[in-house]
Amino acid sequence: MLAGVAGVFVGASLVMALAWLIGERTGQSGWADAIWSLCVGMLGVAAALLPLADEPAPSPRQWLVAAMAAAWSARLAVHIALRTHGRAEDPRYAELRREWGGEARWRLFWFFQIQAVVAAVLALSIALAARNPAPGLRLLDWLGLAVIAAAIVGEAVADRQLQRFRTRSRSSGAVCEVGLWRFSRHPNYFFEWLVWVAYPLIAFDPGGGYGWGWLALSAPVLMYWLLVHVSGIPPLEAHMLRTRGDAFRAYQARVNAFWPGAAGTPPPGEAHR
Repeated sequence: MLAGVAGVFVGASLVMALAWLIGERTGQSGWADAIWSLCVGMLGVAAALLPLADEPAPSPRQWLVAAMAAAWSARLAVHIALRTHGRAEDPRYAELRREWGGEARWRLFWFFQIQAVVAAVLALSIALAARNPAPGLRLLDWLGLAVIAAAIVGEAVADRQLQRFRTRSRSSGAVCEVGLWRFSRHPNYFFEWLVWVAYPLIAFDPGGGYGWGWLALSAPVLMYWLLVHVSGIPPLEAHMLRTRGDAFRAYQARVNAFWPGAAGTPPPGEAHR
């Protein structure tokens, strides 16, 4: 068991070291986000399905959880790869390079190693859900499937709405406030967090027979902290304030940052077409 946990962390570290090298060679560190998504998915699938000592063939729950992880990983990785291909450096990484100056190369390496730790924790949460020993598939398993399906679809819709807005907007200073973006300034981040709520639902045993399942809560807690307080909303909103100014400040005053809420009065103009 401990060897398997160690293997997950080592595997994540090696993959993110490769992501750092690709970023240095291409000048586009945004590829690391696509690679990270694949890393979490592959590690999660492996941790869910690989047999432990004296363990029988994978259970229906293990197959279900592995499929959930693979579907999320593939969708997100393809989206990020298409967004990254042929474009300039991601503004978040560009700002880090500017801030870190001559130390940027190696500080990015360790930054990606921190992402490797996050990837490993998420993969282990997937494994904890998959290996819940409760017999058969329960209502909580189907609820977890419904939650992650809604989250993947919601995130894909938000990403598509933002992409279409960027394509159609004639003003470089416009703020996307269409569709789901009228109810949250970062609906894609909200749905990304919701993905990780699915695994504790599957890992939870109401009868108390699977104490390890509680550790799966580390996934949504960690993702919320990262998205809302560390590497998600703060640097992105700082970039938007620099590039959109008062238009984005007005958007901040009307719309919740993360949790969906009632839409404010929409301003007139291109941002709502």
